[in-house]
Amino acid sequence: MKFNVCLVFLAFLASVNAADWPSWRGVNRDGASSETGLLKEWPTDGPSKVWTAKEAGLGYSSFSVVGDRLYTMGAVDGQEYLIAFNATSGEKLWQVEVGEKLENGWGGGPRGTPTVSGDLIVCLGGKGRLVCAAKDGSVKWSAELTELGGKVPNWGYSESPLVDGEVVLCTPGGKDGTVAAFDLQTGEKTWQSIELTENAHYSSIIAVEHFGTRQYVQLVEKKVFGLDASGKKLWEAEWPLGRTAVIPTPIYHEGYVYITSGYGAGCMLLKIDEGNKLEKLYDNKVMKNHHGGVIRVGDYIYGHSDGPGWMCQNMVSGEMVWNEKSKLGKGAIAIADGMMYCLDERSGTCVLAEVTPEGWKEHGRFTLDPQTEQRSPKGKVWTHPVVANGRLYLRDQEIIICYDIKG
Repeated sequence: MKFNVCLVFLAFLASVNAADWPSWRGVNRDGASSETGLLKEWPTDGPSKVWTAKEAGLGYSSFSVVGDRLYTMGAVDGQEYLIAFNATSGEKLWQVEVGEKLENGWGGGPRGTPTVSGDLIVCLGGKGRLVCAAKDGSVKWSAELTELGGKVPNWGYSESPLVDGEVVLCTPGGKDGTVAAFDLQTGEKTWQSIELTENAHYSSIIAVEHFGTRQYVQLVEKKVFGLDASGKKLWEAEWPLGRTAVIPTPIYHEGYVYITSGYGAGCMLLKIDEGNKLEKLYDNKVMKNHHGGVIRVGDYIYGHSDGPGWMCQNMVSGEMVWNEKSKLGKGAIAIADGMMYCLDERSGTCVLAEVTPEGWKEHGRFTLDPQTEQRSPKGKVWTHPVVANGRLYLRDQEIIICYDIKG
């Protein structure tokens, strides 16, 4: 079974254009694109705008972009929808109902990003309805996470479902098992990780090849853990520093697992050996990433840390390499072609900067315009930027703007 899952996943990767962004944080869920030939310097007023769409609804969902299709989620008239746009023109193609709108003081609506696998799109609503739709917008199947022992987290279900081959994974949390797996084609539940009964938080699962074996890694409030392809627990580590909302996606690289979270928590690096025995290499408060994400490039971690600001951290030693807090406020990050795309959550300013351990090296900036008039007073520009097929996509609630960043 493990061998078949790996073959299907490798076939999926082969079918995805290197410039596509088919899931949360891209092909490998690591926030980095392998796309090349992008601008290394922006004009004074930023890259040229290709289109603006104002029909995305309310919410904080990011984008999946495959070919000429862009998928996101948004709330309209009290309901949450999976929405498809033409990625080239910005034309809205269809929307399909996912469930009742999540209401929240920091801004209602969906949080997760749809995942594209072939002709199917899988998404998770803020109140826990998991939906699989076809490319034409017809619903193939749905499931309710709250019927699997799950409880809607304080800020809503925010996970972006993982599709790995013919399996869909997500985190209902609760007494019946923290993680659940479904058949992609039928929606039938295939397993639930009953050895773990932690409640869902806000992170998303990653799939990794660990010494030749498929493994799923997830982070919840007080634990990070690995599961095999049948849902059996392989290892777990306590994350006692986690509190309030544990959000950023874990990072895996060659047996190392790196996690971070905000609210003063910090970061931790684990080394997992071939037999799944683990060693904690450090935990410290150098990187305290709230929800803008961190990205590994080589030996370094890049992202925003509460307090020190934008930062480069040595992943193995845990030491800060550089930080910059005066040039740009807190926000989200994506990386492509050796450049960081950093988005300030307060102002909507987007900065192009080099990916380098030598310091903050800026190569252009602009401010998102127009911005929504419907955002909650507590809300900010929290949707993560996406780079796909020579374009940069940004969102502020119902407004999506596409920019040409091809060199």
